[in-house]
Amino acid sequence: MCGRVALHDDKQFLEEVKNTIKQVQHNLTLQPSYNIAPSQPIATLTNDRIYQYTRFGLIPHWAKNTKFQPINARAETLTEKPTFRTPFKSKRCIIPVNGFYEWKKEGGHKIPYWIYPTKGNYFALAGIYDTWTNPETNEKITSSAIITTSPNDIMKPIHDRMPVILEPEDWAIWLDKGIKESEALTPLLQPFSDSSMDAYEVSTFVNTPANNTEKCITPMKSQLF
Repeated sequence: MCGRVALHDDKQFLEEVKNTIKQVQHNLTLQPSYNIAPSQPIATLTNDRIYQYTRFGLIPHWAKNTKFQPINARAETLTEKPTFRTPFKSKRCIIPVNGFYEWKKEGGHKIPYWIYPTKGNYFALAGIYDTWTNPETNEKITSSAIITTSPNDIMKPIHDRMPVILEPEDWAIWLDKGIKESEALTPLLQPFSDSSMDAYEVSTFVNTPANNTEKCITPMKSQLF
């Protein structure tokens, strides 16, 4: 599961977008956040080449209401689940984050960890999106979900899932609307390299989504010595 992320600096990501994707329409000014939770706005580069905020938690376009909003989609079942099957074919996206949080179960407690890149300052998470129209107000909501896969060796001690993280050389394929075949896309949905990420324990301060400061990613004092 990947249900809490942070994005407070997107400059390096956008520089790589400029080099890799080239023409992108910017529809957002980043509001830095250290604690993005489900239902909140999350920065998203959609495959129509628009950098915009989407709602974190996918609302299928065919849904009657907004009660069902999955935040994650398992890579192994993307082509099977009706909620994810169509977006996987035609509405893929990249969700940039400076890192993400995961909670490790220890006895009756859950210990929060901050997982971050060791090369550069961002991860490009693979996602899918959809646009739902409110039948009563005609309001359109574009929402997204993060794709998850099996954990690498960094993540295994913490959790049994991790987000799919894309390398820049794979962005063009992932965002290509003309590519719909799962055979071309599923090879990208692999665990990220161990050597390019790391993790450390943080305070339970992050457990509350209203807490949104740099303190969320501050290592526990015991790890500073």
